[in-house]
Amino acid sequence: MQSKKYYFDPPRILVLGFSLIIFIGTVLLTLPSATIDGQGLPIMNAIFTATSATCVTGLVVVDTGTTFTIFGQLVILSMIQVGGLGFMTFATLFALILGKRITLRERIVLQESLNILSLDGIVKLVKQIFLFTIVIELMGAMMLSTRFSLDMSLGRAIYFGIFHSISNFNNAGFDLMGEYKSLTNYVADPAVSLTISSLIILGGLGFIVMNELFVYRQVKRLSMHTKVVLLTSAILLIIGTIGILVFEFSNDKTLKPLSLIGKVLSSFFQSVSSRTAGANSLAISELNQSSQFLIVFLMFIGASPGSTGGGIKTTTFTTLIGAVWSQIRGKQDVVFFRQRIEYEIIYKAITVTFSGLFLVVLTTMLLTITEQGKDFLMLLFEATSAFATVGLSMGVTPDLTPIGKTIIIVAMFAGRVGPLTVAYAVTVRKNADVFKYPKGKIMIG
Repeated sequence: MQSKKYYFDPPRILVLGFSLIIFIGTVLLTLPSATIDGQGLPIMNAIFTATSATCVTGLVVVDTGTTFTIFGQLVILSMIQVGGLGFMTFATLFALILGKRITLRERIVLQESLNILSLDGIVKLVKQIFLFTIVIELMGAMMLSTRFSLDMSLGRAIYFGIFHSISNFNNAGFDLMGEYKSLTNYVADPAVSLTISSLIILGGLGFIVMNELFVYRQVKRLSMHTKVVLLTSAILLIIGTIGILVFEFSNDKTLKPLSLIGKVLSSFFQSVSSRTAGANSLAISELNQSSQFLIVFLMFIGASPGSTGGGIKTTTFTTLIGAVWSQIRGKQDVVFFRQRIEYEIIYKAITVTFSGLFLVVLTTMLLTITEQGKDFLMLLFEATSAFATVGLSMGVTPDLTPIGKTIIIVAMFAGRVGPLTVAYAVTVRKNADVFKYPKGKIMIG
């Protein structure tokens, strides 16, 4: 009985669930019907693409628009949708449709999957998640299809609109534009840039935040979590926009040829996308190193908890900043909006950040060994993009060695499921200590 509980605890279920989705996707992408050349993807590229889609990353070793058939693209789109919302969310929906009762264990796994604090109303939240997703993706698809219809046939425009709406709301970054162009052809187009930016932002806020904003008119209050998410997201978007605008203003290969409005619009879009989406309207490899390093910083922070995005999360970053600021001021408590953060949350924020930093450093170090001759910043950028499930790249991905691809696959998987969840899944956790050791002192700083 103990071994069964040990095996089927929530972290292991999540790891096995995502692994199963990736396995199914890999098999489907190797089928001849998945690729235009009728050969199917080689196994390594299939695993890489399936992992990138399921983990809503967007790093690609082959161009999505010119390599895959409609069937292959729909397989990728399905993995993006399931991976973005979480397989437990879909499993719960199907169970509800079949009239099945959601057990306590299933609710606990769902809580772990959505990264929320309470089990209260969790089934209702799943219903709201699907409602928000359908409405937002449908609106995004309609707006994008209308704009794309000016450049292509109506049927193709509708398909492109649906694909890019789902991909960007789930912060995946996959596109069908061909030749790894992403959205560079629409760099100064407000309809495309603002629509996709809105999809990315909404997908990255988290469903808890969206739900609170949805019912705000009735309750007239927001939780501290939502306030922290909104404030931190706004500040990071402003910092990213201003930073890219300043660093790239005179760059002949990026912003300089654009009008002032185009410069601001493309800077804003790249700031939004850098947080975890992976779409780009500027050529990442042509950016100045200052902009590239700023994007690494934004990618590492990522989106917010309970969202379709990755990274250490906005709340984690803000909690760390609050802890540092409190220490500098000689305060014991971290306080946001007149509410105190518990020490357990601070410890978790430190653990999440250190785990993420360790994974990025380890991935980068291994890539410097396997990818000889590549620029260090390019490899750091790739490693951070994989961990934070962003999908932006300086052009390294298609040229990775088989070992390099394997390293990135592991980083994407750990980044999507969560380093702590993976650690919990492969280790045995003991109960809390029943006694305390005597205090000891070490000097810090």
